[in-house]
Amino acid sequence: MKFTCLSRGGGFHFPPCHIVNVCGFRILFDCPMDLSALSIFSPVPTGFDAEVDVKVSDFQDSSSSSSDSVARKRQKVDKPLDVNDLIYAVPWYKTVNNLHLWNVSFIDIVLISSPMGMLGLPFLTRMKGFSAKIYVTEVTARLGQLMMEELVSMHMEFRQFYGPEGSSFPQWMSWEELELLPSSLREVVLGKDGTELGAWVPLYSAADVTDCTQKVQTLRYAEETCYNGTLIIKAFSSGLEIGTCNWTINGPKRDVAFISNSIFLPAHAMKFDYRSLQSNDIVLYSDFSSLDAMENVEDDDGFSIPTTDSMSTLSMDNNNNNWEESVESLLYTDESLEEQEKLSYLCYCAIASLKVGGSVLIPINRLGTLLQLLEQISASLESSTLKVPIYVISSIAEELLAYTNVIPEWLCKERQEKLFSGEPLFSHIELIKNKKLHVFPAVHSPKLLTNWQEPCIVFAPHWSLRLGPVVHFLRRWCGDPNSLLVLESRLDAELALLPFKPMAMKVLQCSFLSGIKLPKVQPLLKILQPKIVLLPEDFKQQTRFTNANSFSVIHYSENASTRIPSLKDSSELEIATNLALQFQWRNLKHENMNVTRLKGELSVYHGKQRLLSGSEQAKSSKIRPLLHWGSPDLEKLLNILSNIGINGSVEQCMGNGESEKACIVHVHEPKKALIEIGTSTIISAGDENLASKIFEAIDKVLEGI
Repeated sequence: MKFTCLSRGGGFHFPPCHIVNVCGFRILFDCPMDLSALSIFSPVPTGFDAEVDVKVSDFQDSSSSSSDSVARKRQKVDKPLDVNDLIYAVPWYKTVNNLHLWNVSFIDIVLISSPMGMLGLPFLTRMKGFSAKIYVTEVTARLGQLMMEELVSMHMEFRQFYGPEGSSFPQWMSWEELELLPSSLREVVLGKDGTELGAWVPLYSAADVTDCTQKVQTLRYAEETCYNGTLIIKAFSSGLEIGTCNWTINGPKRDVAFISNSIFLPAHAMKFDYRSLQSNDIVLYSDFSSLDAMENVEDDDGFSIPTTDSMSTLSMDNNNNNWEESVESLLYTDESLEEQEKLSYLCYCAIASLKVGGSVLIPINRLGTLLQLLEQISASLESSTLKVPIYVISSIAEELLAYTNVIPEWLCKERQEKLFSGEPLFSHIELIKNKKLHVFPAVHSPKLLTNWQEPCIVFAPHWSLRLGPVVHFLRRWCGDPNSLLVLESRLDAELALLPFKPMAMKVLQCSFLSGIKLPKVQPLLKILQPKIVLLPEDFKQQTRFTNANSFSVIHYSENASTRIPSLKDSSELEIATNLALQFQWRNLKHENMNVTRLKGELSVYHGKQRLLSGSEQAKSSKIRPLLHWGSPDLEKLLNILSNIGINGSVEQCMGNGESEKACIVHVHEPKKALIEIGTSTIISAGDENLASKIFEAIDKVLEGI
C-alpha cells in the first residue's frame, strides 16, 4: 500500500488532497481548489477613471506596453502593495498543483469528504481519459453542486466586463509580467518554491458542472458500496458540516479508515461517528486543523478573544488506561460552548454597529455557521427591539435554505427532535414567513430595490471578497466607520481589503472550529485501536507517542510517497463444500506441510474471495499431478522403470559449475527414450505411451500435486 499527500490544503475552504493505492486501486481523496488565491485579482472595477483604464489595458493588450511603463512597473515591485498591483483580468483558479503530475486515467476511485473538496472535481471529469468512480454523500453532492453553480454565476460578471480572452494563455501569466509582480503576489501565483504556475486553470462551465454531478454515485451514511467486487466503501459522519464524512475501505488484505476534518459535537450537523472507524488496520489521519497557529478575533479597537487552545506538546499518560475516561475526554462539550461564545460575541458587535446607524456585512460561506447566525442575530434583534431587516443575497440562497429544512436525518439529534415536536429544523423558515428575513438572487433584483432599507444585515458571497454581491456592498460601506465587516481569520485581510481602501469600516475576524483539537488526537486514536496510524509530519513537534500505544506511527509529508507495510501475509479464501470434499492431501516431507490441488472458478465479490465449482469437474477420483518439485532418486527411478518393463542405464556428467550435475538416463527397451535430469526433468520419447509410463514412474519418485 502506498500513500501520497498531494496537498495539505489550507483550512476549512481548502481541504487536503491525497492519493492512496489499496489492493492495486488508486483512490483520490478530495479534489479542492484554493479560492483564497483569488485575492491577487482585482474585483470587477466599478469606476472608469484613467488609472483603472490604463491598468486594464496593460493586461488586455500586450503590445501596448512600452519601455516607460515597464520601468514604471519595476519601481513598484518592492513598494508596499496598492490596488494597482492587483491583476486586472478574468481570474484563473488555483487547483492542487501536484495532482496535475498524475495521469487521471490511472485514478480508479474518487472519494469526496465535503462540498469544499468537490469544487475542483469538474476539472478532472472534463479531462480526456478520466473514468474513475466517484463516491460522495447525498447532501455533499447537492451542496457541492449548488456551490459550483454559484461560483460559475459569479464568475460570469468578469466575462461580461473583460469580454472573451484573446488566447488560451493570459497575458498576466507571462514570465515578463510575473517577474514584475510584488513578491507577495508572485508567491501566491508560483508558490514558495516557484513551481505552481501549472496549477492555474480557467474556470469550468455550467455544462461541466452538470456533467460532473451526473458522474457521481451518492451514498447515505453507513451505506455499503462495493468497487470491482474487491473494496467495500462506506461513509460515516465527520460532524464538520451537514453531509461531510470520513471513509472506511475494507479489502481482502487490509482495512483502512480515512479521517478528514471532524467535529465531535456540532450544533447543526450529525455528530462525528468515530465508533464506526474502530478496529481498522490503518488510520489515515488528514485533519490538519489542530496544526494552525492560535488565532484572535479582533475589532478596530484592538479587543481580542482567544479562539483556540494553546498547541502545547502532549504525551499520553501510561497509567491512563480507563476506556470511559478516554471517551469522556473526547465528548466534553467545551467546543460547542466556545463556538456559541464566538457567535454571541459576533452578534454583540453586530448589534453595536446597528445601534449607531451602521450596517453589517457577513460574507461567511460556512452553511452551519450561517444557519446559526441567522438564529442568534434574529434573537438578538428581538431582545434589542431594533427593527432591522436581514438580507441573504445569493443566486442559490432560496434553494439552499429550503433544502436544509428537508434533510432531518443528516442533522444532529437536537435538530431532529424539533421535527417530532412540530417545529421547523432551523428558524429561517419562520423568519421568512414573518418578513424579517429577505432572500434575493442578486443585487439588481427589482424586489430588493423596492424592499431595501438601511441600516441592515447582509449575508452575501463570496468570502474571498473578489466575487459576488459582497463586492458591491463593500464599495458602498467601506467608508462608513459605523458599519461592520465580518471575515474569517484565515483570510489575508490586508490583501483582501486592498481594493476597498481607504477602509473606515470596522473589521471583525473570526476563527471557527474546523476540526479535531490537538489534545483529542491521542485519546481518539486510542479508542480506534488501529495497528498503523499515518500522521502529518508536523505532528512530530506537537505530539509524543509512547510505547504504551498499541499502534505504530508513520509520519508523512506533502508531495512524498509513503509505503505502508503489509499487515497480512495471506488472504482468506472461501471454498465451496463440494470442492472441499475432493481434497487429496499430499505431505511435503521437507516442509512439514500438507498440500492439495483444486479446480474451480475464483470469484471476488464484496471484498471476499471465493472458490466455486467450475463447469468442468474431474470425472475420476484420481487427478494427475500438474506440479512436481525436487530431483528424482536415480536408483529408485531405475527400479520402478524395471518393474514396468522399461530398461535403461545412467550416464552422469559434470555441468558448468562444480555443484551443478546433469544426469541422463538412456532407455533401451522396449523403445529408445531419453530422460534428462538437471534443474528440471525432461522426457524425450518418440512413443507417447512410453513417455506416459516414464512420467508415471517419475511421479512416484517425486513429490507433487
